[in-house]
Amino acid sequence: MSLAKIIWVDDEMESLQSQKLFLENKGYEVTTFSNGFDAIEYVKDNITDVVLLDESMPGISGLETLAKIKEINQQLPIVMITKNETETLMDEAIGSQIADYLLKPVNPNQVLLSLKKIIDNKRLVAEKTTSSYQQQFSELFMALNDNPDYNKWMEIYKKLVYWELEMEKSDSPEMQEVFATQKQEANKEFFKYVSKNYTKWVSPKASDAPIMSHKLFQFKVLPHVEKDIPTFFILIDNLRYDQWKAIQPIFAESFRILEEDTFYSILPTATQYSRNAIFSGLLPIDIEKKFPIEWKNDDEEGGKNLYEEVFFKQQLKQLKKDDLKTSYTKVLHYHDGQQLVNNIHNLLNNDLNIIVYNFVDMLSHARTEMEVLKELAGDEKSYRSVTKSWFEHSALNQALKKIADKKINLILATDHGTVRVKTPSKVLGDKQTSTNLRYKLGRSLQYEAKDVLAFRDPRDAGLPAPNVNSSFIFAKEDGYLCYPNNYNHFVNYYKNTFQHGGVSLEEMIIPVVKMTSK
Repeated sequence: MSLAKIIWVDDEMESLQSQKLFLENKGYEVTTFSNGFDAIEYVKDNITDVVLLDESMPGISGLETLAKIKEINQQLPIVMITKNETETLMDEAIGSQIADYLLKPVNPNQVLLSLKKIIDNKRLVAEKTTSSYQQQFSELFMALNDNPDYNKWMEIYKKLVYWELEMEKSDSPEMQEVFATQKQEANKEFFKYVSKNYTKWVSPKASDAPIMSHKLFQFKVLPHVEKDIPTFFILIDNLRYDQWKAIQPIFAESFRILEEDTFYSILPTATQYSRNAIFSGLLPIDIEKKFPIEWKNDDEEGGKNLYEEVFFKQQLKQLKKDDLKTSYTKVLHYHDGQQLVNNIHNLLNNDLNIIVYNFVDMLSHARTEMEVLKELAGDEKSYRSVTKSWFEHSALNQALKKIADKKINLILATDHGTVRVKTPSKVLGDKQTSTNLRYKLGRSLQYEAKDVLAFRDPRDAGLPAPNVNSSFIFAKEDGYLCYPNNYNHFVNYYKNTFQHGGVSLEEMIIPVVKMTSK
């Protein structure tokens, strides 16, 4: 590892020679200056890792030197050293983005610790992350083999997401590979678990089932709605749990997070099924019975999510909550987002406001169509990063900031997640077969039984059967279903894109988060 290059600026540098030697013995290269002007000139032409800067010097002060150095190199970490403990000076220094603050007289170990924090932080964190994960690895492995129930699976998935985010700090490709294998193993076991239990969960007689899409409002939203405090239920579609973790810090700036939970999306993990189930409080088979005109099967013309508000009003009636004053807003385009920002204050007069925000859906679908997005969101890490960047600058964030100082409750959820697909599988079907890559609905489907969860009778999965011999198949883990014609082209075109509709931890175990204004 090359020596870290430090410059130390202090008008009493002669008295600090022993400290300079101490740092050099610890492996740092230290260049000293007795005034700010020389330091500023030096930084223009020389690589510098950290500046140690005395605050009170004759000629040009420490704060002025700090400002000039930041103009040259905004990212350069500066440690301010001062005798002065006044609050205004500290505020000014911190406002100028110093990396650390030391009070005179400084002892050598203080300086060393500060440098370690700044320079070695990344390396130390990476090493700690790797060793912590190594300890956790066997625990996770045991949990997978311990016949987990649906609650345990939610815990396992949360842990995996935690380690996935921690692994971003580690620069060990070997550990990242070990983690990827473990996540793959988890998805394999999860698929077996869902295959065994899904029909029990959606059976009308189900006594022990997780909270799923059609029960979300009944158990996770309506119990928190209070008459005198407006509640905002925000559904960001297609939001995985790890993407929620990416935007969580932005929410935490304005809101207090009370409960961070997960629930299960129904199958198919696709908008028209899972989101209609959320708003109607019904499984798709029952939506079709109750709303035969509004419900559209995959092979029928017309929008599949046009009646969410109608479904929702009916659910409120069913649950005897139709005395609540509600609003329903759907944001599909930039223009809708601006309208939301302008109108958000008016929503404070309602008991419950529903905001459906379609951004992530647009992103994941556009990602497969647009090369630039393939570049931007090529893997999970960059997908999270794009989501965070979007949310930070979104109309939704702007709108929420406008009401953050009001007494409100906020519940954030999603309809389903997505999974990055890597393993193609051949499917044969007739012209009527649905086009989704993670599930197929059709007649006389031919497929590899080991690659999918199949329901020959859709009613077993709580789904409508458009025809007598319709069946549903769901892709497992990171699989995607392609037709034999032009097979190689589609396999390559869709490989590594984010898709939804099938059975994976990422698609099925999804966030529901309760917050309140600070």
